Amino acid sequence: QVQWVESGGDSVETGGSLRLACAASNLNFQKYCLGWFRQAPGKEREKVATIGTDSFTTYTDSVKGRFTISKDNANSILYLQMNSLKPDDTAMYSCARGFGYHSCGQFVNYGQGTQVTVSS
Repeated sequence: QVQWVESGGDSVETGGSLRLACAASNLNFQKYCLGWFRQAPGKEREKVATIGTDSFTTYTDSVKGRFTISKDNANSILYLQMNSLKPDDTAMYSCARGFGYHSCGQFVNYGQGTQVTVSS
């Protein structure tokens, strides 16, 4: 079972930046797709960004050009660099792995999350 330790969440003003990190135990980053997700109060969980085993990345439209997902395979750490933050980015951010080797279709093993709050 994967265990995640998320960090980096904070309260910032519009236009600010944050870097989130997710450290994993018991997970080979070279075998699984990884993703960042967020959930705001009263809303469904949203997939924010994914990074495949070949480092191919995808982003939801609302964060394209502002967020960057990356990973450190050797140390099993997943990152999300968030720039030009907006109040709509306010949410609990968590990480997860793909279900099955190399697949980015479904995700399992979500972390507890780290809170990001953006004030106007």
